[in-house]
Amino acid sequence: MMRALLRRDLLQFFPFAGGGGAALPLLFFVAVAMLYPFAVGPDPNMLARTGGGVVWIAALLAAILPLERLVARDIELGTFDQLRLRGVSDEAMMAVRMVAHWLSFGPLLLLATFPAAALLKIEGEPLRLLLLGLVAGTPGLAAVGLMIASLTASLRAAGAALSGLLLIPLSLPILIFGAGALARGDIATLGFTAAISLALVAITPFAAGAAIRAAREG
Repeated sequence: MMRALLRRDLLQFFPFAGGGGAALPLLFFVAVAMLYPFAVGPDPNMLARTGGGVVWIAALLAAILPLERLVARDIELGTFDQLRLRGVSDEAMMAVRMVAHWLSFGPLLLLATFPAAALLKIEGEPLRLLLLGLVAGTPGLAAVGLMIASLTASLRAAGAALSGLLLIPLSLPILIFGAGALARGDIATLGFTAAISLALVAITPFAAGAAIRAAREG
């Protein structure tokens, strides 16, 4: 059942499997990397010093762009209710949805980091730290996106404003340690990024599952 559910979610979200606008996060990520050098100038030292933070911000936005379609549509269609009647717990649904969400943008974003790093003059050890940081941090960003989408799905018009308020405190620690490791050239700092990301991944299925139940009962 879990494998079939994961396959269904991937078909819904994956950019090249009929996922509709699922390619937008990846295109947005690449567009930011292409446009940033035009904004700050071609100085390679400036680009290398500030480009890592730009990549992290772009990664965050790529993770949260699909918020509106993560759970709201399935709540309206009653998909979660049907799965619950088949014995699938809300927590299991959200865990699978979180994995599918990360798979829909995480691996492709890591591949897109190479051309983005070339545009931003990031190479050598900084590039390695950037890639390791994204590997550690993007699952947490996916978890944040799903948690916010679940908590605000039933709020409709007010959900967009509340999403922004919830996004900043939940994602800021990942960005601080991820970009900080790159700025300091310290791989040990990535341990904090991984720990925060792991905590968010562990908490999200339960928080999102509780939000889905609240939306169902409401």
